[in-house]
Amino acid sequence: MDVAPIDAFDSATAMLDALNKRQISAVDLLDLHLRRIERYNPALNAIVTFDLEHAHQAAIAADEARAQGENGALLGLPVTIKDTIDVMGLPGTAGVERYKDRRPKKDAPLVEHVRAAGAVIIGKTNVPPYAGDWQSVNHVFGRTNNPWDLSRTPGGSTGGGAAALSAGLSPLEFGSDIGGSIRIPAAFCGIYGHKPSETAVPRSGHFPGTPLPNAATVLSVLGPLARDASDLELALDVIAGPDAGEDTAWLLQLPPARHERLSDFRVAVLPSLTWLPVDAEILAAQVECVSALRHAGCRVETAAPEGFGDFSDWYELYLRLLFVMMYIGETTKKRLQNAELMRVFGDRFLNASASGIMASASDYVLWHNQREIYRAMWRTFFREWDVVLTPTNIVPAFPHNDTPFQERTFTINDITVPYARQSAYAGIATLGGQPATAFPFALTRAGLPIGLQAIGPYLEDRTPIRFAALVARECGKILRPRGYD
Repeated sequence: MDVAPIDAFDSATAMLDALNKRQISAVDLLDLHLRRIERYNPALNAIVTFDLEHAHQAAIAADEARAQGENGALLGLPVTIKDTIDVMGLPGTAGVERYKDRRPKKDAPLVEHVRAAGAVIIGKTNVPPYAGDWQSVNHVFGRTNNPWDLSRTPGGSTGGGAAALSAGLSPLEFGSDIGGSIRIPAAFCGIYGHKPSETAVPRSGHFPGTPLPNAATVLSVLGPLARDASDLELALDVIAGPDAGEDTAWLLQLPPARHERLSDFRVAVLPSLTWLPVDAEILAAQVECVSALRHAGCRVETAAPEGFGDFSDWYELYLRLLFVMMYIGETTKKRLQNAELMRVFGDRFLNASASGIMASASDYVLWHNQREIYRAMWRTFFREWDVVLTPTNIVPAFPHNDTPFQERTFTINDITVPYARQSAYAGIATLGGQPATAFPFALTRAGLPIGLQAIGPYLEDRTPIRFAALVARECGKILRPRGYD
């Protein structure tokens, strides 16, 4: 078979179209990506675990299935999976030395869905220890670098996956997000990332976390990253659904996007958080986006849910629940030993962090009650608005930083900001369980990507994804790092 002129930066959708038209074979498409991995991955260290024998077998099987008239949503498409998502037989280390030999005995439900759709799993991508940082460096696999600037981080915790996509080493990545772990790497690397609605995708099979379905686990989700917004919807259609046990009777039917034309969208721009500076170039990009949206005919106004205030009360609740999730299964002694981590959010939120570390079961139930009050406010808000526009993060991709986590800070607009407050804009959608799509929009003067995010109504994931796609089509920028021909 003659290989069609497939570009490694084509969308996953375009690659699947070429496969379906027999313009390229799955084996050739896999080989294309493996050649790029051999050339570029040593400097990036994005993909850290490979499953090449099974990948080749899967590619051959995909070609044979297509020759027999079979099809699948991802049939023959190479993909990568974040280290923290269980893939049977492959390392699932969470970037921690004590787990370097961990080999899951079964696939996470997400991976089951991806395999069933015919995807070819190349391997797994790098993360920070315990998926707990906005960098991706650990003592098991080393440091992952940003394709736009090797001296900078690609973000975390799905940093390896974002770097692989940005450099054209993989057309589709599956990651996870609780504090921006999909969206911030997407913003840092100039790609798209979607944090699904909290219950839209099975969450079991993620490590760290609860390996089995667990209704008590909240905030964290699994979702896709891609170079094209339409690929996010393609991937979401594959992985969306109930977790194990619920799939006996439950079905998930995500409604269509609210609008098909950008001009029909009602866009709320979240008011600035007075206590949290944002890099001036990110704010300028958001202003430019707002201007473009108005020019396209959108209704665009500054607005927030009733009771949102300056978000500080909501953020305190988010931190309490976040720390509960971070310390699942740890003893009181271990929690106290880690109490110094509370200070990484700054003294203003010290009590919230402390409450999360030392929470009782009763505390947890009461916090959930408050969370549901906030979620009700979002439901009311989204009767009038379709998406909420915010920065994805407070800074663009920053230089690698090896100082202790709790000592790291940023200087933003001459103000010192705790490093951990990168969770704030991410936490807006996470606290409510809302879907949020990060999309690239501009470049800094230094040539680094700037990403924004669109937050949508709960279980209406297609709406922010479609919004991001329309923004890219009508007023976005095509972002591609130099040196990755």
